[in-house]
Amino acid sequence: MAEFAHLPVMPAEVVDFLGCARAGAYVDGTVGGGGHASEILKANPGNRLIGLDRDSDALAAAQKALAPFAGRFVLVKENFRNVSAVLDRLDEGPVDGMLMDLGVSSYQLESPERGFSFRFDAKLDMRMDRSSGLTARDLVNTLDEGELFRIFREYGEEAHSRRIARAIVKARAAGTIETTNELQRIVVEAVPAKSRGGRIHPATRVFQALRIAVNDELGSLREGLAAGMESLKPGGRMVVISFHSLEDRIVKDAFRKAATGCICPPKFPVCVCKRTPQARLVSKKAVAPSEEEVDGNPRARSAKLRAIEKL
Repeated sequence: MAEFAHLPVMPAEVVDFLGCARAGAYVDGTVGGGGHASEILKANPGNRLIGLDRDSDALAAAQKALAPFAGRFVLVKENFRNVSAVLDRLDEGPVDGMLMDLGVSSYQLESPERGFSFRFDAKLDMRMDRSSGLTARDLVNTLDEGELFRIFREYGEEAHSRRIARAIVKARAAGTIETTNELQRIVVEAVPAKSRGGRIHPATRVFQALRIAVNDELGSLREGLAAGMESLKPGGRMVVISFHSLEDRIVKDAFRKAATGCICPPKFPVCVCKRTPQARLVSKKAVAPSEEEVDGNPRARSAKLRAIEKL
């Protein structure tokens, strides 16, 4: 098993956009190894943190990393879509800020037994919470061709989704698809020869799509954004770091809607919708990491940070 190592992306920007210089209560919805959480707690000795994660390994690593801040944090094994229920259980009122750092961690990708990556031959799993739910193996071997096509097209934006879905259904007729190597081999053989030698491995988008489906990542994101906004006090901020266009689109749309007031047609003389903005955009455009950070942490290259403040 790999040791939990995961560099936090844009840590200084997170602290700045969350406004952590002011003492308050903050939620890290994807606490991971505790990198961002440590920075939040360092920013002000009066800061308190509630850290959530679905991954038991991540929580164990965070517990160790945050040991110097004993008494100022609590960790909970939970999906951030359920942040409201967690705060209720902890008898915490509205919080001053919430962070969601989306996607998969370096640790998860580099742990063969987790089955996230085709770099290692391992059983297909991909669950962030290994205690429950369907695995990638379950999906690959039970979903029909149409549903596999939909997942690869919508979640992976894979150009050859139909061919790959058809190849998987054909392959599993001869026996259950069990491992990452089996699946990536099927994908490679299914795509046209001219698509096999590019910079991106032909199976990359398929594995991404399956991971998103296994963990219901986009559903969790939509619910987490709504629940997080509800959990903020006026003046509280939410910061989200995404790593691919599907996530960023959802965040951008949710933040834009929250910051939008009247939606009546321009020809109406007075407002009849009575809609008022619930928040303001802290930054109108997504913030990208610096070149220096990308040089030191290539994973940060595709990161986009967006922030919003509740009114």
